[in-house]
Amino acid sequence: MKIIACIKQVPDSEAKVKAENGQVTWGDSPLVINPFDEYAVEGALQQKEATNGTVTALCIGPASAKDALKHALAMGADNAVLVSDAALTEGLDTAGAARVLAAAIQKIGAEMVVFGRQTLDNGAGLTAAQTARVLGWPMLGLAGQIKVEAGSVSVERVIEEGRQSIKAKLPAVVSVVQSIGEPRYPSFMGIRKASKAEIPVWSLSDLGITAPATMLTRSDIMSPAVRDMAVEIISGDSPEEIADKLADKILAEKVL
Repeated sequence: MKIIACIKQVPDSEAKVKAENGQVTWGDSPLVINPFDEYAVEGALQQKEATNGTVTALCIGPASAKDALKHALAMGADNAVLVSDAALTEGLDTAGAARVLAAAIQKIGAEMVVFGRQTLDNGAGLTAAQTARVLGWPMLGLAGQIKVEAGSVSVERVIEEGRQSIKAKLPAVVSVVQSIGEPRYPSFMGIRKASKAEIPVWSLSDLGITAPATMLTRSDIMSPAVRDMAVEIISGDSPEEIADKLADKILAEKVL
């Protein structure tokens, strides 16, 4: 079975978020594979082992995103593909990402696509469902367990009310949660193999599509709230006098 694990490169979770010139920035924080997507790779590798299949890691991003793909390769993925194009700006929304991913998935060919539950930077958690809709495939979300049998996939969903079992015909899109299992640590041989891997880079023209129109934009400017504050220092010749003045001030301001 051919399986695709969709991943994303995001700022490290230890990054300090700041607002500069009204825009959110992570500064010079290092970029890593999205932590939730490590579970997607783990879920895909479990199915690779269960079905004697193959796993391809797929990512949209700049050239630096190859590092995230190499992490997936070091974990055990067989192949990796990066979709990178100057027309894909940082303003790419989830709907646009879904269209690009769907085109790449169709070019690669797969019976199952696995996502993490959300990304660390935007955290919308919509791309998996939107990709499934573009592909016309069933979507099975919040999966804690996956089982493939006789051309179908069954998952146990982890929801607030408990556990829910659902089933769909393949091909299908699955998003996983942490219950899928702790992501395996990249082995030394895996890291060595990944470091030498040549990762193909596909442009939008390679996929036969144009840059998707942005449906969602962030137009509001982030700025700290401005508060006018006046400070008055109460002085006196003794603590008792200061306390009396403070009490009078509190009563005058109707704080009490």
